[in-house]
Amino acid sequence: MFAQRTSGRPPVGPNEVEVEAARQIKEGPWYRLRGQARLETTELVLRANELDYNEESGYAEARGNVHLLRYTSGEELWAERVEYDLRDDSGRFYGVRGTAPAPELVRSGVLPTRNPYYFESRWAEKLRSRYLLYDGFLTNCRLPKPWWVLRSPRFVIEPGRRAVAWRATFRLRGIPLLYAPVFYKSLERLPRRSGLLTPNVGNSSRRGKMVGLGYYQTLGRSYDAMYRTLYFTQRGVAHHVEVRGKPRRESEFNAVLYGVNDKGLKLDGGERRKEGGFTFTLEGQTRIGSFEGRGEANYLSSLVFRQAFTESFNEAIFSEVHSVGFLGRHWSSFALNFVFQRLENFQSTQPDDTIVIRKAPQVEFSSRPRQISSRVLPVWVSLESSVGLVRRKQPLFQTRQFLERADVQPRIMTALRWKDFHLIPSFSLRGTHWGESRRGERIVGENQRRQAREFALALEAPALARIFRPPPWLGEGLKHVIEPRASFRWVGGVKDFDRIIRFDDLELLANTRQAEFSLTNRLYIKRRGEVSELASWELVQQRYFDPSFGGAVQPGRRNLVMSSAELTAYAFLDGPRRTSPVISVLRLAPRPGWGVEWRADYDPVRGKLVNSGLTADARWSKYVVSLGQNSVRHHPVLTPGANQLRGLVGYGNPDARGFSAAFSAIYDFRFGLMQFATTQITYNTDCCGWSVQYRRFGFGTRNENQLRLSFAVANIGSFGTLKKQERLF
Repeated sequence: MFAQRTSGRPPVGPNEVEVEAARQIKEGPWYRLRGQARLETTELVLRANELDYNEESGYAEARGNVHLLRYTSGEELWAERVEYDLRDDSGRFYGVRGTAPAPELVRSGVLPTRNPYYFESRWAEKLRSRYLLYDGFLTNCRLPKPWWVLRSPRFVIEPGRRAVAWRATFRLRGIPLLYAPVFYKSLERLPRRSGLLTPNVGNSSRRGKMVGLGYYQTLGRSYDAMYRTLYFTQRGVAHHVEVRGKPRRESEFNAVLYGVNDKGLKLDGGERRKEGGFTFTLEGQTRIGSFEGRGEANYLSSLVFRQAFTESFNEAIFSEVHSVGFLGRHWSSFALNFVFQRLENFQSTQPDDTIVIRKAPQVEFSSRPRQISSRVLPVWVSLESSVGLVRRKQPLFQTRQFLERADVQPRIMTALRWKDFHLIPSFSLRGTHWGESRRGERIVGENQRRQAREFALALEAPALARIFRPPPWLGEGLKHVIEPRASFRWVGGVKDFDRIIRFDDLELLANTRQAEFSLTNRLYIKRRGEVSELASWELVQQRYFDPSFGGAVQPGRRNLVMSSAELTAYAFLDGPRRTSPVISVLRLAPRPGWGVEWRADYDPVRGKLVNSGLTADARWSKYVVSLGQNSVRHHPVLTPGANQLRGLVGYGNPDARGFSAAFSAIYDFRFGLMQFATTQITYNTDCCGWSVQYRRFGFGTRNENQLRLSFAVANIGSFGTLKKQERLF
């Protein structure tokens, strides 16, 4: 159907073609349109100085200031001349330039931009769903002076699917940086295509120059694999293998293997110290019927390898390797879990100097408190139980490969209320069985049983509150709340505490008679009708009526029992005592985005602060500041001393145009040493960005400087040696 445009006519309908021009000539099936010629369908609109259209064949030829806009995909073209077949949706474009909309979905960690893709070519073809560009370039920078362009004698672009360039050259401000015989870019919403990864280069004072190559391989719809190799001129070859899969809708996994064939670190005497090894990580989750499973398996060949080749400071100084997996089901107030767990703690860098604790498997059944009566008093019952096979191995001793352990603890609880006072008593019995026991540094094949009883009484007093009228600059209202709490706990029946082999906190239960007191002060502020906590200060201390915890705490050694472990993460029992340190936690939040927390333990027995941890974070506008200080006083029995300062300052927005910069450092006052420092500077344009990061390692045997670079193309990706997880922002 063909129609001429008239004033007030409704939009073009399906299978209609409408034309208009300053002057029109009809020659059989041909329409000669001259001056402001326009042709429109439901799919596109074509404008030009001159336009010839054949209504029988659907062929159109436009000349002079040609402009083509496709409604469905948003593509826009300008050309000197266009030959187009409306029925086949194909044509040729001469002296063409155009734009294509940027994708709406951008992956996390990829520099975003709203700029469309710009392209120019000497001439181009459209073959239905494909564009072929000859002797042209592609960019998403603003013209006429783009920061980067990808030039190629031939492009093939399939909107929504892929873009391919042959003999392509990537240029930055006209300078050629990268040549690729074949360049492939997926345009799909969730792209998955096999191909070579962008190469990277770098430099390290300990490893030398670095060159890396990689390959990504899809394995059907649900699996893929990636292999990347890195060659260090001074150390050897590193390998990184990653396999991912989603076997079915409820299941997925990700496996990573990283290893280095190390030639060895060259020492002053000329010999080499080899520090190679590998790490393996497997993460996954699944659902089997009503059971849900999750797990993470980690393996480290040696602590020396981690300290030498890991790129994270926190990981390099961490001496533990955790693996855990569970398959569980929850219904009503009940839970059933099958647990597999392995913990390896490296005591030093010497071979086999590790402690390995394994649970394989352990079955756990529990019930949250369930109310069974409400006549005279409310009564709740709960249950904790487990049975499984465990093992502990360390240089001085080891248990059997599969040592049986069983534990069950039923509990009954009620609550008494008078006005705003709440008294919550509870009583439980706990029975535990181990298939082996310990005598000194020997493991003997004698069963060990524990039959413990526990009574607890918690008192919750009413909070005391008062409202004040603060200064206008502080807010509209200020409320001070005091929350007192007290509790008593009695545990009896634990015998032969030192004969119990330690696997987890289940073995820390010891006889005790203790009271705990806590007092919390809170300040609430009301600003513009919204209430928030301005400050809080919590004080907690325990009083022990059995200083030796039934003989479990011995003088002259580091003791750990359940009471101390639940109170603080710092050991303080070097012998019998009647009071715990006073635990103080002070928190301040003067405004949104600002926060300060100071946690300190004051030991009245030693008459001083034994540890302190301070953190402060602030973010406003483009600025961010984060500080942390941690100190532990040295004790010859309990713990070595520590005094470290952590800090980070930054400016900018890594996803916005302009400069961003950040500096992070960890300084050890005991040794007067900067253990780790990182400086990163990033500059983003409207379509690309550069990042430069300098890192300094200085701990143990590692004394290394690293310079890392990254170049990011908006909405596409980045290449270089600076990985996403290693960035400061």
